Amino acid sequence: MVDAKNIDQDGAGRFHRQKRGLATRKELLHSARFIFARDGFEVARIEEIALRAGKTRGAFYDHFKDKEDVFFAIFEENIDHDSAILTPLLLDLPTTEQRVAALAKYLSQLSEDRERTLLNLEFKLYAIRHPQDLRRLADLYGMMRLRSSIPELIPLLPQLDAAHAVPELPDFLAICAIMDGLSLNYLFDPDHMGSVEQARYLELCLAEALRREPGRTGMMHKETESKQ
Repeated sequence: MVDAKNIDQDGAGRFHRQKRGLATRKELLHSARFIFARDGFEVARIEEIALRAGKTRGAFYDHFKDKEDVFFAIFEENIDHDSAILTPLLLDLPTTEQRVAALAKYLSQLSEDRERTLLNLEFKLYAIRHPQDLRRLADLYGMMRLRSSIPELIPLLPQLDAAHAVPELPDFLAICAIMDGLSLNYLFDPDHMGSVEQARYLELCLAEALRREPGRTGMMHKETESKQ
């Protein structure tokens, strides 16, 4: 005869282990953010990430395969946070102009997150410095770019204006590059490149991306076509 009490205890034990595992994973992610931002992606050590979280190296490998895996998990965490804020915000705004302005303001405020800015820039610098790993890292960054670099753009730009086609990849890359530059300059000289200035430039970029016709690559492409 099955002991109902033992079943209940087994279920409670599994729940406790799962809860503890999630807490450990969160602590490791928090530690990894700090270590990556402080030391850089290349020299950061898994042992130090685990130590700062009060965990063992084995505990780290229970949750992540390697440094790249934990780095990607950090960006996944950013996605969840951004989407939870932006989705209801953009859906509640009635006009395209208001939604573009709200998204630009939000993106500009991300530059104030020093860890997030440094993590994004550090990963790209590591890939550039190690061309032998560039293809492997580029594949990883490709996933991060589409889902994480500015994760709120891809799922939410269609919500900005349903009448427009979704901006093409060059638009996203340009916005990512501009945001990287603005964020870096904010960290370097916050007195002259604040969130208000960043929001203004990002709003212009977003508006241009929405206005472009599908298949167009900008004025340079248009001029080239006219000469042929």
